Amino acid sequence: MSEQTSIPADPELDPTASYATDQSVVRRLSGLLRASAGAKTTYAPCTGQPIATLPASNPDDVVAAVRSARRTQPTWKRVPLTERAAILLRYHDLILDHRHELVDLVILESGKARKQAFEEVAHVALTARYYGRKAAELLQPQRKLGMFPILTRAEQRFVPKGVVGIISPWNYPLSMAVSDGLPAVLAGNAVVHKPDSQTPLSALRAIELLYDAGLPREVWQPVNGDGPTVGGAIIQNTDYICFTGSTKTGRLVAKQAGERLIGCSLELGGKNPMLILRDADIQRAAEGAVRACFSSAGQLCVSMERLYVADQVYDAFVTAFLDRVKKLRLSAGTGWDVDMGSLISKAQLETVTRHVEDARSKGAVVLAGGKARPDIGPLFYEPTVLSGVTPEMECFDNETFGPVVSIYRFSDESEAIQRANEGEYGLNASVYTRDGRRGRAIAAQLVAGTVNVNEAYGATFGSIDTPMGGMRASGLGRRQGVEGIRRFVDPQAIATQRVLPIAASHGISDEAYAELITGALRVLKKLGRP
Repeated sequence: MSEQTSIPADPELDPTASYATDQSVVRRLSGLLRASAGAKTTYAPCTGQPIATLPASNPDDVVAAVRSARRTQPTWKRVPLTERAAILLRYHDLILDHRHELVDLVILESGKARKQAFEEVAHVALTARYYGRKAAELLQPQRKLGMFPILTRAEQRFVPKGVVGIISPWNYPLSMAVSDGLPAVLAGNAVVHKPDSQTPLSALRAIELLYDAGLPREVWQPVNGDGPTVGGAIIQNTDYICFTGSTKTGRLVAKQAGERLIGCSLELGGKNPMLILRDADIQRAAEGAVRACFSSAGQLCVSMERLYVADQVYDAFVTAFLDRVKKLRLSAGTGWDVDMGSLISKAQLETVTRHVEDARSKGAVVLAGGKARPDIGPLFYEPTVLSGVTPEMECFDNETFGPVVSIYRFSDESEAIQRANEGEYGLNASVYTRDGRRGRAIAAQLVAGTVNVNEAYGATFGSIDTPMGGMRASGLGRRQGVEGIRRFVDPQAIATQRVLPIAASHGISDEAYAELITGALRVLKKLGRP
């Protein structure tokens, strides 16, 4: 009897039987990569359907990309700043024009809900417009106080680092892919960029739009592949490293950058706290907490994983919060009616499940959620609220990076501040109160790089003029604001001395010159000069 031949899978019944994307688009985007080392297939978290098979890069590809970027960068930095800024402003419009396409890609690759995917589009547009408009203020040479009035002219210039290496994460596949690189190229650098290998298409389409806006291709070159191999090669060959990811990996990046004596900026993990004070608007706090905890299925570096609630409002807040949590709409759909999407990978699902089951087995109470939802999609997990979490539980001080939050009661605000500041992290925090001044005073006592008052995370995230980054084990350096672009340049001081040298001259002895300088310094102090 002959062996039975296999029947081809039916795409209508089996989502893995066909690609989720137009493969002509994939081929076009893959052509942007410098890659020669085989292929890697990506899959849609919501359905398990294959998205794309893209060529992978190896260390030689990275070296070639850096070499090409290094040849181009001297010419690029001589392009007038106004022309570089104009590219970012054109990019702002292109991003908004193509928002639906970009949002669809982000949903497909990351599994997040549409409303959260749109936040990435808005953030990229905000970043492009901010740096495009502020370029002259942030990068033009600046006059500084010379040693002596009139006699000493001092100025500060900003010299681009050269080739900036960017290693961007999967949880913000669009925003983090380009928002760090925009100020880098505006400052006159070239970029070699490795998007996360789980979500490359969002980044590649965003880079393609940058080319459409007028950026020369050699100025921003993408590569594709795993972190240890491709990311390691980027660290070993570029002049500055911008990394967003886990604290564990961030420590390795910092070590390798330090060995080469190059700078790095690192946005890393967090175990972020929210404080709901006794005078908080309960409904507003409950709404904010839901967004803070469950946007992108809790897979945001700025997500809240700890809620500290004042005794006076604890019961009312928990009731309002749980009511909203239980009404969240989980779906693999792509419409605006979806509240929470999927986790990104099996590994993330395993971590979330382990943290919840460990807490449950040690006495924590599951107030909402607490289980995976394979009936919706392979990587879905319910938004989960825990109470009674104690230090021996894994989720107490370890980042879950999923839709899990622990809720705690407090009676004294100083105690809440102390508990919020415990642990090694310090990325984001939130305070809810009807008294904005009091909220800001408490915010100033929290060890976190960003603190939102009466908002979940969007106030600091969307205020591009303010710096964003972590304290302690949550990272080094800042994105956004002046700090977000000055990290990509080396300050250079140039001073011109007129008439007299800063030394004994015209027959004056060294001792007399020292006395003369002493008198001059006293006069300058009396005149109020810094």
